[in-house]
Amino acid sequence: MQSQCPQCATRIQVDDAKVPDKAFKVRCPKCQAMLSLPGRTAAAAVPPAAPAPVPPAPLPAPAFPSAAALARRERLEAGENDAIVAVAGPSANPIREAIARLGYEVDAVEDIEEGARLLEQGVYEMAVTSAGASEPGRPETLAQRILRLSPDARRRLFVVLVGDEFRSGDGIQAWASQADLVLHPQDAERAETLIRATLAERRRLYQPFFDARRRIDGE
Repeated sequence: MQSQCPQCATRIQVDDAKVPDKAFKVRCPKCQAMLSLPGRTAAAAVPPAAPAPVPPAPLPAPAFPSAAALARRERLEAGENDAIVAVAGPSANPIREAIARLGYEVDAVEDIEEGARLLEQGVYEMAVTSAGASEPGRPETLAQRILRLSPDARRRLFVVLVGDEFRSGDGIQAWASQADLVLHPQDAERAETLIRATLAERRRLYQPFFDARRRIDGE
């Protein structure tokens, strides 16, 4: 059985031998959205649905930076850092406090669209958010918007995904989720140590890129 994720258009293949008789659900391996698929009986009676349309490409960033982006540029030149945190539940405060102790000005953004727009303009160096996908018919999550950033913008951003499905600091899970660090909510008190260590390793790996970027920006 074949289907296509309505959120990210990823093609999903399910072994026919494993398709149950009744309707069932699968998770998209790319964006983690849940899909409802017909069972063996329904699939035999109903012709396959047409593939979902491919989502439109993200709109280009405005030609002129916003006031927030201009203010952020001044903060960057002064050696200050900004982080956006979109995490709910008991782990939210410990994570925000940990990031503040690392020297970041923390914004707890409730308007995801506004937060995503500022991310696209390079306002933040760090983004911490939940890993879950949005429900069908609902706006994209911040994690989904991060996946749509340009490669250059993504390299500038340190991404932490928080979720019950993660083992804190697991590099394989972070790589599979396209994040720099994954964190289980129960380990929020360890967030400062984990973020500090991962930031140091990331700076070591990306230092040649950052040096080249500074030379280009200075020309």
